[in-house]
Parts: sequence; C-alpha cells; structure tokens
Amino acid sequence: MTTRCENKSEDLNKENVKVSLPSKPQYVSIARMTSSVIANKIGFNIEDIEDIKVAVGEACNNAVIHGCEDSNFNVEFTISSDKVIIEVRDEGKGFEVDKCPCPDICNPKEGGLGIFIIKSLMDDVEVKSSPGKGTIIKMIKCLSEEDKAHN
Repeated sequence: MTTRCENKSEDLNKENVKVSLPSKPQYVSIARMTSSVIANKIGFNIEDIEDIKVAVGEACNNAVIHGCEDSNFNVEFTISSDKVIIEVRDEGKGFEVDKCPCPDICNPKEGGLGIFIIKSLMDDVEVKSSPGKGTIIKMIKCLSEEDKAHN
C-alpha cells in the first residue's frame, strides 16, 4: 500500500493509542473525540480534523452495526509526524469485500454509504474482512505540505 505521504525513512517517533469500546452506539463519540485530539496534536487543519472524525465515526458505526453486540470494537491510532493511521476492528460476522456493492449515489438509500464516505475523506483506505472473522478498516490521513509548514 502506497500513500502520498510515504517516505523512505521510517518515522522513529511513532506513538500508538489503543481504545477498546463496547459495541454500543453511545461509545462511537469517544472514538470520534479521540481522533480529533490526536489529529490536532499532529497539526492537521480544522477541515482535515473534521474529515477524520467523520471517517472514524463511520467506521465505528459499521463496527457497532455489524459487530457482535456482546463484545468490544477496537480503534488503534498510529501517530507519526506526518500522518495518522487508524484501524477500526470488530469481531462481527464479516463479509466478502469483493462482493460489496458500490452505492448508487444518484438514488441514495439509508445505509451502505459508510465505506464510500470513508474513502472520499481519507487519503488511503483498506478494508479486510472475511465471513466469520470480523472486519478491519484501515484509514490513513497525511498531513498536507501547508500544514507541515505551519508545524
């Protein structure tokens, strides 16, 4: 996987933040707020922070809706100087990623837009899932050159 902010030298100052939350809708806001604080710490502008919050919220909503009710979903943030990598994992029933239909943007319906929204807001998105094994949504947002100059 290649992102627009990938650099040859590995960022040695990476930090990891892991949050495990009950699979209930009221806990999604905790993940959203955590993403906001982390994105602000890295130096993202307000528009990118809002995009990250929405993407994390969508991924967590998917984990709550499609995950196991009696278990937790996990959010892991890998923080470096020029990007954040966010993984949302659930232990739900999973699905075959290849067979996931593309949403009909001209005739939107409730549900089915989460992955589409996430992909439109983040720089790189990878979805790993298989029936019976849960789902991992990995999202990457890179700091813009303008934001790097302000840090």
